[in-house]
Amino acid sequence: MTHTVYIAMSYAVTAFVTLCLIGWVWLDGRARQRELAELEASGIRRRSSQTAGDRA
Repeated sequence: MTHTVYIAMSYAVTAFVTLCLIGWVWLDGRARQRELAELEASGIRRRSSQTAGDRA
């Protein structure tokens, strides 16, 4: 194996792993958004969305 092939394969593997991580984070973010929407639809609200009158 020549040095050029080794370097090209290293870049290809790095690009593949990076794209897989980006895809995983993107899909996980969509799943969390869907879970939040389901919780809010069922009446469960986040504390950060409460107003000052609701906290007391």
